[in-house]
Amino acid sequence: MKCLLLVDIQNGFCSGGNLAVPNGEDVVPVANRLIAEGGYDLVVASQDWHPGDHGSFASQHPGRSPFEMVTLGGKPQMLWPDHCVQGSRDADFHPELNTAAVDHVQRKGEDVAVDSYSAFRDNDQTALTGLSDYLTGKGVDTLDVCGLATDYCVKASALDAKAMMPDVDVRFIADASRGIDPAGVETAIAEMNAAGIRILTSKDVLAGA
Repeated sequence: MKCLLLVDIQNGFCSGGNLAVPNGEDVVPVANRLIAEGGYDLVVASQDWHPGDHGSFASQHPGRSPFEMVTLGGKPQMLWPDHCVQGSRDADFHPELNTAAVDHVQRKGEDVAVDSYSAFRDNDQTALTGLSDYLTGKGVDTLDVCGLATDYCVKASALDAKAMMPDVDVRFIADASRGIDPAGVETAIAEMNAAGIRILTSKDVLAGA
């Protein structure tokens, strides 16, 4: 069972969004082609779905600014601009993403007290989203991960997938992903590779890899 996991391809992380990833919308046509031609049995999309008073928002920390570091849920936490607030346009999937082909949407980041980069569990690794059980129940043995942003939510999702489902072949699709910081992207790819996650391109997948 081959699954494609689309991580946070939402308006908030594309141009004009509240936390835009440089050229984030460029992943949409690549993702759509993977959906159409990649031979997937299952397509899952994660969705940042924050309450308006989420603790990762700089607006909830008087005197603090976005991109400063604090502690949240016992973990170091980057403060972000308010983004992907539940029910807002910012939280919607990019309008050109083929969401009609998505079999399951996994929302995350709903607990005000801890952030959730990963689609599988909160950053404190205590609360699970249930995605690993869902994929295991479907019999997934190959999981391709892509989306936004490579150096945060995509990396965290791929690493958690490998840690929580060690028998699954987890693969990162590089050209269907974009990151915030070039150095961070390079480090993220090295971390994923070291964890046993294969680094592929969409061409590899479309060629039958």
